[in-house]
Amino acid sequence: MYALAVLAAALLFGTTGSSQALGPDGTTPLSIGVMRMVIGGTGLALIAFTLAARHARRHSGAPRPRLSARPLSLMVLTGACLALYQPLFFLGTERNGVAVGTVVALGSAPILAGLLEWALTRRMPSLVWMGATALATLGVGLLGTGGEAGGSGGTDALGLLGSIGAGASFAVIANAQRRLLDDGWDPFTVVGAMGASSAVLCAFAVPFVDLTWLGATSGLTMALWLGIGTIAIAYVLFTWGLSGLTAATAATLTLGEPLTAAILGIVVLGERLSPLAIAGLVVLAAGLALLAWGSRAPRDPEPFAVEA
Repeated sequence: MYALAVLAAALLFGTTGSSQALGPDGTTPLSIGVMRMVIGGTGLALIAFTLAARHARRHSGAPRPRLSARPLSLMVLTGACLALYQPLFFLGTERNGVAVGTVVALGSAPILAGLLEWALTRRMPSLVWMGATALATLGVGLLGTGGEAGGSGGTDALGLLGSIGAGASFAVIANAQRRLLDDGWDPFTVVGAMGASSAVLCAFAVPFVDLTWLGATSGLTMALWLGIGTIAIAYVLFTWGLSGLTAATAATLTLGEPLTAAILGIVVLGERLSPLAIAGLVVLAAGLALLAWGSRAPRDPEPFAVEA
């Protein structure tokens, strides 16, 4: 069940770019990102905090970490990075297509997370990680000079920067949450705080973005799906599944996200990639697979049981 939960979350995450592309005219990466997090962050916080409270009641005798400035700042940081991730991710998919934009964002995230962890902890990464990083970097480079089949040039530079920026935002989230988990905070409290803080931050941006597209049925449907389906439900499934899996298994299952996004981009949206861009996707996928295979030593705390 844990593996199915993580896989289901990965599939839900993978529909994000296509949902944006199928939405109404008049949207912008910023307006979509803001509404996605106002809706999704609120829903995620409500569900996650409810599950966290339930877990706390079932383990009332266990020691709990103390809320101080450090964990609070880390929780707010994850929310700020998740809020920033939204417009950067949608900028990448808008300018380079769902297949390329999503794969670059997701492919760069674990690499950048490893580099950030290396910088913070000074732990020398493994040879497997270095090899995976080299492959992923080469894949992104090939994508950057490839683009759509029959196009006049390579991948759009601003869109590529947006996707890599989204990956960097997620890398900060991963490292901040890792420290919170290491300090004894339960996963649902961590992810709930991320959802709540991102929703609050994005709510301040609502008066400054054009949301007239919400008046269309397709716009409202897109916003609700992106918020509830790809944030609230997906993150709860992912967090619950992660609590019962090793890091290696979870990393492998999350490869279903870029695969889903690429398939939807090509099959549903009719995106056509150049041979060089396809080669980049294959090389990047090989790097991610190597990274998943190499992360066989679980670092997570002992999993806790959450009853349905």
